[in-house]
Amino acid sequence: MSTTTRTRPAWLSQAEAADELGVTDRTIRNYIARGVLPAFRPRGSRAVRIRATDLEALMQPIPTMGTGADMPAPATRGGAG
Repeated sequence: MSTTTRTRPAWLSQAEAADELGVTDRTIRNYIARGVLPAFRPRGSRAVRIRATDLEALMQPIPTMGTGADMPAPATRGGAG
């Protein structure tokens, strides 16, 4: 059995970047226009390319409350039943 590893290219097209993030191509264009995501054009070309590392930097972790002693006790309803 052979194992193949998929290597991500260093540069992505707008469509590839959108697919990678699970958003539309239009969203990627908006990120570029607002300066949220850097993009580049090869000299003499209309193609837009995005560095894979810039795309990764766009992702932010979602803060969590933690586990164990860090978590507050669940709220209980009043009344002694």
